[in-house]
Amino acid sequence: MTSPAGTQAALVRPLRTRSGGTRPIGTAPPWTRPSDTHAAQIRSAQPRAPESRSAAARLGRRVLFVAGLLLGLAAIRPALAQSDAVTAANAGTVGVVSGGVNGTYVRVAADLAAVLDDGDRLRVLPIISKGSVQNIADILYLRGIDIGIVQSDVLAYVRQQRLFPGVDQAIQYITKLYEEEVHVLARKDVGRLEDLSGQVVNVDGKGSGSAMTASVLFGALGVQPKFANDDQDVALEKLKRGEIAAMVYVVGKPASLFGRVDGASGLHFLSIPLAPALAETYLPSRLDHAQYPALIQEGAPVDTVAVGAVMAVYAWQPGSDRYRKVARFTDAFFDNFQQFLKPPRHPKWREVNLAAQIPGWRRFPEAQDWLQRHGAQRVAAAPADAAPAGPAPTAPATASGGRGGSP
Repeated sequence: MTSPAGTQAALVRPLRTRSGGTRPIGTAPPWTRPSDTHAAQIRSAQPRAPESRSAAARLGRRVLFVAGLLLGLAAIRPALAQSDAVTAANAGTVGVVSGGVNGTYVRVAADLAAVLDDGDRLRVLPIISKGSVQNIADILYLRGIDIGIVQSDVLAYVRQQRLFPGVDQAIQYITKLYEEEVHVLARKDVGRLEDLSGQVVNVDGKGSGSAMTASVLFGALGVQPKFANDDQDVALEKLKRGEIAAMVYVVGKPASLFGRVDGASGLHFLSIPLAPALAETYLPSRLDHAQYPALIQEGAPVDTVAVGAVMAVYAWQPGSDRYRKVARFTDAFFDNFQQFLKPPRHPKWREVNLAAQIPGWRRFPEAQDWLQRHGAQRVAAAPADAAPAGPAPTAPATASGGRGGSP
């Protein structure tokens, strides 16, 4: 039996080479391990590049590097230019949320774009919407919306319903616009508002100004109809077919929608008397033959009530980019207001008194500053019942609401 010592001696025993010699274990044979002298010979046998060619190669690599860098910059430059163009375009763009396609709000917003767009510093984008309550929500929360046209009773309504916490500090107004009339168009068998209790009355979409006013109006008068929320176009067709009893539409007269109704249909407007319960919120008004010749006989006007339209704005913090954008719009609107009084602008512009105040609302600071700088000489002729201009409450430094200072 071999001892451990013998085993170790066997492991270190020299191996026999091809030539009959020996070499230790762990060393490569000479035919696989060139000697230092042989390695030097191999290196000396390899061709060496001339010094000039080596310098040219280094120069070529540098040229390629610089060319690549220039190509990269050339590719980046259009992206940078595009970024600058995007910034410049958005800096002068103001989104104005208005109303439905058949209403006055969208016409007013289109007039704002037609008069105020200058192609450079200011661009106005009219946006169709579902009505006053939705417009307040869009002003509060929707990016890209700076201004909205709403009914003057909407702020009291959203406060009462507690829909938007902090709305008093988050919403201001640039100006009161005009009065919008409440239109109640009914079947021929419906003679009075009281007859609508228990019957289907369309009030436009949920959250619309018409739906809000209908709720307030019928509630104050003690009338309890069944409300439907079809679009006004659909509602008018249903009314013609007798599927509903009436439809309520709050819109500045004359409303283009009712131009599609002829006298043979038997449809007619219901009178809305200014009851004491309505006098605190609404103003008396009339619909007459001049606005709706097919629906109202000459010399037989229909009494109704009206609610004010307001150009509302988010209470951006003074000095912020969004504040400066809305301030630029406000100055342009006031400076060019006389252009809105000329054809082909909507006739409702001629009812606007820029100095009129709205109870319960705060004026946008730039609008108040403009009025104080220019006085009454630049303000359109005021209606007899318009309130004079006066100091407005100062807006808080930071408005509470959904958007804060975000774009």
